[in-house]
Amino acid sequence: MTGNDEKHWLVRPNTIRLLWRYGIGLLVILVLVDVFKEPHPYFGIDGTFGFYAWFGLVVCVAMVLFAKALGVFLKRKDSYYDDE
Repeated sequence: MTGNDEKHWLVRPNTIRLLWRYGIGLLVILVLVDVFKEPHPYFGIDGTFGFYAWFGLVVCVAMVLFAKALGVFLKRKDSYYDDE
């Protein structure tokens, strides 16, 4: 860099910490709003408290685990493109 060695605002530790706090705070608020709304469940389980939060977390973890397992079958050697 020329003269100005200041980091971009998105990679500063203070900004990252602030974004995490605001993000977690927003998630907590959105889950707590579930207390004040009347559920209209289509299935029985989707009327439980915080259903969309924990369901989203479980599905995200399942997708990551599935992708890892799929990677075991699809990965190639490092020299895959060098082989003729």
